[in-house]
Amino acid sequence: QVQLVESGGGLVQSGGSLTLSCETSRETLRHYSIGWFRQTPGQEREGVSYISLSDGRQHYFESGKGRFTISRDNAKNTVYLQMNHLKPEDTAVYICAAGVYPDEDSWRIIQEWDYWGQGIQVTVSS
Repeated sequence: QVQLVESGGGLVQSGGSLTLSCETSRETLRHYSIGWFRQTPGQEREGVSYISLSDGRQHYFESGKGRFTISRDNAKNTVYLQMNHLKPEDTAVYICAAGVYPDEDSWRIIQEWDYWGQGIQVTVSS
């Protein structure tokens, strides 16, 4: 059973930073790519970032390029999402996902992902 547990969310002022953590198991990191999505009420889940299992390359949605950094610490079985220069429009529930098949062309597609965490709230005040 794949478990994904997010932490690190909260309230931050515009321009501030947060680091989200997605803790899982060693087996999960050995067999699955990990991604971050976000969702606001009434909106579709949006792909934020993804780190490839096969080559470790990182990918970002357009708004996150230059502001967000995804990384993986295999010793701690954790994937991080460092978010800098946060904006009020970044306010959302951030959700960690694990999948076998996502690649650089398909990672934004929700159906490509096999397992999801519960999500964690990030609120950016103006």
